[in-house]
Amino acid sequence: MKELKKVIRGRRHLVFLDLEGTQFSHEMIAIGAVHVVLSKEGTIRKTYPGFKRIVLAKNNVGKVVVQLTGITNELMKTQGIPYRQAMDELKKYVGRSYSKSLFITYGNHDLRIISQSVSHNLDANKDDAKFIKSNYLDLASFVSQYIKDEKGNSLSLDNSLKIFGIEFDGTKHDPLDDARNLAKLYDAMHKNPGLLAQEYKKVLAKSKNLPSPLPKVINQLAKGKAVTPEDFEKMIDEYIS
Repeated sequence: MKELKKVIRGRRHLVFLDLEGTQFSHEMIAIGAVHVVLSKEGTIRKTYPGFKRIVLAKNNVGKVVVQLTGITNELMKTQGIPYRQAMDELKKYVGRSYSKSLFITYGNHDLRIISQSVSHNLDANKDDAKFIKSNYLDLASFVSQYIKDEKGNSLSLDNSLKIFGIEFDGTKHDPLDDARNLAKLYDAMHKNPGLLAQEYKKVLAKSKNLPSPLPKVINQLAKGKAVTPEDFEKMIDEYIS
């Protein structure tokens, strides 16, 4: 997909990243990542074994987050490692490709979790946080340009996968499983440009931001109907008159 290649900017190493945070302070309590190497065409050529850590936050997890993730205060305190250690181990996992990597998330809340974790940990390496923020792609924002639900809303990762006939594999809100499925979505977009084009036509046809009568023209074309220059002129006349 040409537009996706543009935002990747020639990178060959991607790190699909998912973070879980506390309910109120939004500190990191878990991190999952999948490092991949791209082919020249932009599809995933190699996938490394995943990375997952439970992270020790300064504040309580929160009831809602416990229900979503299964991570309790006790689990965090017994199995969690300090934030800085988690980020250092992430760098070791990615290895020498770290400085060349683009980090891909689904939504921008992951960046907020990093920012909040830095603010709650005096020993945090702020340069690591800045690097990820400067080298990341919110795939949810990118996907929402081309795929929306019937009401024009952005789709969840799970529902975006379903567009391509892919069922979510694993446990939702498990950071490693989320990262793995995010990688699947990225690859599906590259391998199914025709399907993405069909969804994009639907988005354009329902767009309220295009000046009239363009939505009407696009809607006709999306239905497989021809629109001649004369038809277009008539639509404009009807709109202006």
